[in-house]
Amino acid sequence: MVSFMQHASRPSVAIMRGLKGAIRTVPTGFLPEIYGFSCNSRVVSVPFRCSFMRVSVKYNHSLAKTVPYSDPPSSKDVNQLHEFIDRSRKLMVLTGAGISTESGIPDYRSPNGAYSTGFKPITHQQFVRSTNFRRRYWARSYAGWKKFVQSQPNTAHYALASLENVGRVNFMVTQNVDRLHHRAGSNPLELHGTVYTVICLDCGSSISRELFQEQLKAANPKWAAEIEKLDGGPTGSDENLGVQRPDADVEIDKKFWEEEFDIPECQDCGGVLKPDVVFFGDNVPKERADKAIKGARECDAFLVLGSSVMTMSAFRLARAAHEVNAPIAIVSIGDTRADDLASLKITARCGEILPRLLDVGCLAVPSIS
Repeated sequence: MVSFMQHASRPSVAIMRGLKGAIRTVPTGFLPEIYGFSCNSRVVSVPFRCSFMRVSVKYNHSLAKTVPYSDPPSSKDVNQLHEFIDRSRKLMVLTGAGISTESGIPDYRSPNGAYSTGFKPITHQQFVRSTNFRRRYWARSYAGWKKFVQSQPNTAHYALASLENVGRVNFMVTQNVDRLHHRAGSNPLELHGTVYTVICLDCGSSISRELFQEQLKAANPKWAAEIEKLDGGPTGSDENLGVQRPDADVEIDKKFWEEEFDIPECQDCGGVLKPDVVFFGDNVPKERADKAIKGARECDAFLVLGSSVMTMSAFRLARAAHEVNAPIAIVSIGDTRADDLASLKITARCGEILPRLLDVGCLAVPSIS
């Protein structure tokens, strides 16, 4: 039996056709949960036979809010992506927020993304110049941290790590700050930094985000106790606490909490502490940007996964690869800034197409999950 939530505006037959297609094309032992049907509260169960394995498909209600809807990738899509990667000997991969949506971390620009709810991320100038903005940021970050770190790598992360492990990926750059690639076994260049490190803007010293979380808790015991009372929803949900954001913070309605929230200073110099991420309005550190550009100019193929390529730091890499005649392939849901540069564009969830590559032709490699 396969249980799933019936979409209010799509016939159940159409849903089952897409569901069957998704199940049939995922390799044995690498079956992800099937996400993304916007749903009502009605649950239906239907018999389903699968010729090569027993399956139990679980609809994850909390992730439906973070994963954009997309039809399952076709065999043609898989074969074209396989051929693109197979022809390359110096493949560069750029990943964006879309690769982590299936882990419960929302993206920015999809219909379900952070921007669709009116969310405006903090800018570098706001953080640096305003104590109130810093207090607001760290209060929301403290509240969302526990759920953020519970997010796990998904099948896309593991499939990509498997390809990297056997040398099919020469260089990987990620725009994400969530460290899920690392937890899956990859070693990407973090173009926009990581939320797992906190740096001092004055002396440059750094501490782990986990240690800073404890410092925030010690500085705000009453506030921390209130958060513990509310912290009851599943990862990626908006139950009790506000909606999870891509940078680990959550929406908080009780603004007086933010006004009373105390921020620890740097223990070395008393300076301002900031997450080691590139906020909007800031620049990627030169050494990091130069390394990414060098990789793009030296690659013989450029693959974009789950990114709209809207930021200049990402588009600059695609443009550099294009200028050296490296073919560009994009796997993403929705339009991207680099569509005109691409020779191959596939609309699909990364978690549904990348695992299938591990079972195709010369790319067939064991998963490291």
